Amino acid sequence: MTHVYDNILGLIGHTPLVKLNRVTNDISATVYAKLESCNPGHSTKDRIALHIIEAAEKKGLLKPGSTIVETTSGNTGFSIAMVSIIKGYQCILAVSDKTKAEKIAYLKALGATVYICPANVAPDDPRSYYEVAKKIAAETPDSIYINQYFNELNIDAHYQSTGPEIWEQTEGKITHLIACTGTGGTLSGSAKFLKEKNPDIKIIGVDASGSILKGFHETGTINHSEIHPYQIEGMGKNLIPSALLFDKIDEFIRVNDELSAHRTREIALKEGIMGGYTTGAVVQGLLQYATTHEFSKADVVVVIFPDHGSRYITKVYSDEWMTEQGFMNNDVLNDEEVFKTEVIK
Repeated sequence: MTHVYDNILGLIGHTPLVKLNRVTNDISATVYAKLESCNPGHSTKDRIALHIIEAAEKKGLLKPGSTIVETTSGNTGFSIAMVSIIKGYQCILAVSDKTKAEKIAYLKALGATVYICPANVAPDDPRSYYEVAKKIAAETPDSIYINQYFNELNIDAHYQSTGPEIWEQTEGKITHLIACTGTGGTLSGSAKFLKEKNPDIKIIGVDASGSILKGFHETGTINHSEIHPYQIEGMGKNLIPSALLFDKIDEFIRVNDELSAHRTREIALKEGIMGGYTTGAVVQGLLQYATTHEFSKADVVVVIFPDHGSRYITKVYSDEWMTEQGFMNNDVLNDEEVFKTEVIK
């Protein structure tokens, strides 16, 4: 029998590349999106969850009934909860209060215990989700804190899977890799593999306005004045994660909430791809990069679409939420015309 699996974990990885045809009309290069939403947990985080948990098992750090503790913006939590179910572990997750209610409901539906922590506090504040997770792990017997933000296995998961997949799928023709950066593992691990294959491949990180990663890459210092609240979940940071290999990244592009939100909706309308908020952010990053860098027809660009849009229905795909943010009637799309709703009475 083919394409038959012992459990849901067998579906992780080997996600497709899909050519973008309309949102990249003004770019000469061929642009492919790697659809990480095709993982069974609907995001790229499935890869690191399985890889790190199995590494912990090999080291004897986990046994049936153990508790896994982690910080997450949502996607990592879904993946850890999914893997925990199959492998027989308890799951405790600390999330920021930026996380939408439907994501928290999803985590709880997968059996996770969820702690909601304030987002706009310093990383060493006892209320931050980093410190809350550490405290829970220290106080919970037979538990392990995965600590994705400082775990080299995060990088290794993508070095062993995502990078090789992209190289094979493009037959080694890739010239640019562009991805959003949060923990940094996806971009760093993929970049490490691809740079070993061809050092000339350009690696572009997309950072959020309000995050420190772009500034740190350029100056080697943290500029606290750059930090301010932002809406995009799963990218940007107010600390430097060791899973982000700055020396593998050629350049960072910084994008804002508003343009990224509109771009997310545009991708759904023009490409039929229902991506998450970072899907719009990475395409916005590509378009901004293209304004200062010239592409040729021979260039092959891969952008990573990290997750599925179903987790953002009440956020970026909601007219009400967009209006509350002041994001409607933007130059990217005429929202009132495109998203018009008619009620028949």
